[in-house]
Amino acid sequence: MKIHEYQGKQLFQKYGVPVPFGIAAMTAEEAIAAIPKVQQESGGQVVVVKAQIHAGGRGKGGGVKVAKDTAAAEAAVKAIYGMTLVTHQTGPEGKKVQRLLVEQGLAIEHEYYLGMLLDRATGKVTVMASREGGMDIEEVAASHPEKILREPIDPATGWCDYQSRKLAKALGMSGKHASALGKFMPALTKCYEEMDCSLLEINPLITTKDGRVLALDAKINFDDNAMYRHPELEALRDPNEEEASEIEAKKWDLSYVALEGNIGCMVNGAGLAMSTMDIINFYGGKPANFLDVGGGATAEKVTAAFKIITSDPGVKAIFVNIFGGIMKCDTIAAGVIAAVKEVGLEVPLVVRLEGTNVELGKKMLAESKLNIVAAADMADGAQKVVAAAKGGHS
Repeated sequence: MKIHEYQGKQLFQKYGVPVPFGIAAMTAEEAIAAIPKVQQESGGQVVVVKAQIHAGGRGKGGGVKVAKDTAAAEAAVKAIYGMTLVTHQTGPEGKKVQRLLVEQGLAIEHEYYLGMLLDRATGKVTVMASREGGMDIEEVAASHPEKILREPIDPATGWCDYQSRKLAKALGMSGKHASALGKFMPALTKCYEEMDCSLLEINPLITTKDGRVLALDAKINFDDNAMYRHPELEALRDPNEEEASEIEAKKWDLSYVALEGNIGCMVNGAGLAMSTMDIINFYGGKPANFLDVGGGATAEKVTAAFKIITSDPGVKAIFVNIFGGIMKCDTIAAGVIAAVKEVGLEVPLVVRLEGTNVELGKKMLAESKLNIVAAADMADGAQKVVAAAKGGHS
């Protein structure tokens, strides 16, 4: 689960992580009304107007503007609100800006990069930092990986004071800035751990000329598997930033991720789902989704999964690939038949069944009189569905 920058900063504040003063706005009118409030609170005329979308690279795409006075700030609001913002993370279709953050301008001394995530190679949450913060951090990471510092956190001790001093020295901070970082890091790492984050990124982390260290940005992703521990986070979801199909999948406890291909996939088991996507790619096709119905799905759940796949207008063919262990092939067959009868079938459907009750499942599909192509194995199914998606004979 992802949240907006302003929501991340609100969370930071609860943990004592310093952030600039800002006001979130859901409309252009609210944003314009927020400008004098931010100016009054900060004691200055300079404000920053920031698009709120679930993607990075907003500055380069024109979604962040520094305004030196009220008139410029109002012009920035009108330019950004409602625009389709295209960044390297949105794809060419971009995202429509429907929320803004109006924030105080600050006298920045230096910009840094700071991030936290689980390093699966070491099995430890790792703090990553660089003196080269700002809009070009991806280029720095690709061209000069040695400039990215990594500091693992021992789960037995948590973040230690000596690590704050070590990080400050590596980043070239001293005096007030080093002292401020020493308070900043324990609060930040506590936020990451207690809120079950999967990613926490501040780009840029800044130092100011008066000795402060602040999070000028906040990108936070949460581990979906831990959401039951944080029911309050559900209220922070922005449905406009999520695929409608992914929202529907969550209702049915389906593991679903929308992709950009044209072959819909319904598989049981994450490993088999990944293998299915690989073999479709191998034979020249492109998966339209990752969809794992799980090991114990009901016919109703399978029906819901099938509806989600067929709701994607880009899908030109569907591949159902089931290995029945806990999941029985006749359950899958019942779900597919029910879904096809309910929503109709306007694209080719290739089904490969193997495992528990496979003969019964195949018999049910054959007797349904539906236009379903049977596959002998994964390779056969992949080749048939790729040919069908291209308009050939399956």
